Amino acid sequence: MQKQKIVTEIGLGTDIRGRDYTKAACRALKDALWHNSLGIAEIMGVDTDSMWVEVMIGIPEPNKVNKPDVLSILPHGTGKVTCVKGGLEIENKARKDWTVMANAAAVVYLNKQQEN
Repeated sequence: MQKQKIVTEIGLGTDIRGRDYTKAACRALKDALWHNSLGIAEIMGVDTDSMWVEVMIGIPEPNKVNKPDVLSILPHGTGKVTCVKGGLEIENKARKDWTVMANAAAVVYLNKQQEN
């Protein structure tokens, strides 16, 4: 079988005051995934749990993201999380804290059935 790219979903997530990079990354992935319902697996005749999802997170401190926590957001299938430098941090000097913004892209693949 051959993997076929089905859809790319994008999202934005924040942690307003805690400077929690994992929380912002999880919220970004949820934003990408929770705005749709993919029926393509059924149309292609494959199980939704056979999906492979490449998750890419753009965030100011990529090494501070707990990747297994982000991956656990996926409702179906399995995948891989890659974090790269991106997103945004905004300092609030009056409150002495930071807002973290993360961007997420989730690229969904399904196994293409081979014709005999």
